[in-house]
Formats: sequence, structure tokens, C-alpha cells
Amino acid sequence: MKPLVRQIINLLPAVLALVILPACQTMDAISEVGAAVGQGAGVLTPQQAQSVKKAGSAVGKTFDSITPEQEYYIGRTVGAVVINQYKPLANEEANHYLNVLGQTLAQFSDKPETFGGYHFLIMETEEINAFSAPGGLVFISRGMLKCCKSEDAVAAVLAHEIGHVEKQHGLQAIKKSRITSALTILAVESGKSLGGEDLAQLTEAFEGSIGDITSTMMNSGYARGFERQADQAAVTTLQRAGYDPRALVSMLTEMKKYLKPGGRDFAKTHPAPDDRIADVEKMIGAAAAVPAPVARQARFAQAVGKI
Repeated sequence: MKPLVRQIINLLPAVLALVILPACQTMDAISEVGAAVGQGAGVLTPQQAQSVKKAGSAVGKTFDSITPEQEYYIGRTVGAVVINQYKPLANEEANHYLNVLGQTLAQFSDKPETFGGYHFLIMETEEINAFSAPGGLVFISRGMLKCCKSEDAVAAVLAHEIGHVEKQHGLQAIKKSRITSALTILAVESGKSLGGEDLAQLTEAFEGSIGDITSTMMNSGYARGFERQADQAAVTTLQRAGYDPRALVSMLTEMKKYLKPGGRDFAKTHPAPDDRIADVEKMIGAAAAVPAPVARQARFAQAVGKI
């Protein structure tokens, strides 16, 4: 058994006993244990140990008032979990295009800035899905982009995910699983200097909680009320930025053709497209359609038309 894992297992009774403390004290105490074990075993530098303490403290304080910096640390960990499951698309032009478009849209949202800034990345998967981590990390799948027939449609997807960031929906989901979220962050933070086998043993010792922090975002999905809020935010952002909000309806209509019941995609993590379409059409109302400039469609076709 690896020395680090042995020390963690020996300390688990003490860690579990900490759950009787108030929330913030619990997270801070767990942080101290994780940092001490990692540094004592020689796999964490003092700087890395401090990172563990900072991450654990950030989670503990989500029950009071989360700061933008703390949201960044939590979102960074969630993003690492996403990238571990979905390989980034190796297409510099497409990812650059997505970031320019996403950054532009974010400026028209109600939350144009985050502590670490907005970042957008294409996932190499045919699954039809998109995720947003706290703090402004947005992921969109290759399969989802194939459902988008115009830049306005891509903008609609990104604006919806920016809406989740704006409303802090991911952060609210993390609050529901206090201890497992803290343990997840400790595992990922301290595991940065470990190999795959050591990381697997470490996460197992911490009750396999890496999946817990992203279960709402990637598995069960947000409540319909949250999705409605994100769609309303998307409609507002699209209108402010000069994009046609009806592209959100067009994208949902197109996406509906490819969704597979029971699959690991948008159908599992979002309300039925027909329900969302009905809601979005009410949000848009009688607003006039926005014609797309020829140049807009041309740059879309060049950047993502052939991925």
C-alpha cells in the first residue's frame, strides 16, 4: 500500500468525526488533514499543501458568502473533472473561434467578468451536450456543434451556459453535497502531483467522491426552473449582442432530431426540448427576427463547419 494512502486511511476515522463540527470548521479541519498528510508523505510541496488548504476553505465558506476567488478554485476543480472525462478537441481554429464568440457574448451578460475570466473549450465527443463550471469555464461537445447550423445557434448554446454561470447554478449544486465536495477538491488538488494509480487509490480512500461534485451538472441535470432561468438569460444576452434569440429555438429543434432516450447527453441533463421551446417562444414574444450578416455565416462555416 502506498505511504500516502496508508496515512489517509489511518486518519479517516478522525476525518469522519469532523462532520459534527459546524460547516466551515469541518472544511477547514479536513483541509488541514489533507495538507498535512500530503506534505508529510513527501508528495506535496509547501505551496501545494497551501493550495489544498485554500480549496477546502473555499468549499467550507460556500455556506456563508462565496467570493469570486473561491468560486474560481471550485470551478477549476470541476473543469478538471470534465477534461478528465472528455478529451479536448485538437482544433486550434475552432477553439479560438469559440472563445472569441463566447467572450463577446459574456460582455453582454449580467456577469461580464469572473475572477479567472471566461474560457470556452470544445470536447471531443459525439455526445450532444454542453456544461458550465462555476467561475466561467464553458464546455461544448463536438456533437452539439454539429447540431448548430449557424453562428447564431452556437451563440445560443454559449449564452445559455453563460446564463448558468451568471446565476451561479453550478455553485448552488455544489452546496448540496458539503462533505463530498470538500473531499473531492482535496483529492484533485493533492492528486496533481500523483500518477494515475496513486490518484485512483487516493480518490477511493476519500470515498470515490470526484463524481459527486459534478453529478448535478453532468448526470442528473439542473431543475427545470434553473434551465428556464438560463434560457431567459440567454435570450437577453443574445438580444443585447445583436444575435437572433430564435436561434435558441432552432438549435433545440435541430438537436431534438439526434437525441437518444436514455443516452449520456443533453436528454439526460436537460428538460425535453419541446418544453424548453415552448418556454423560449414565450420569452421572445413578438420580437422581430434579426437577420444574420453574410460574414457571420462565413466565419462560422470556416471555423466549425467541418469539425
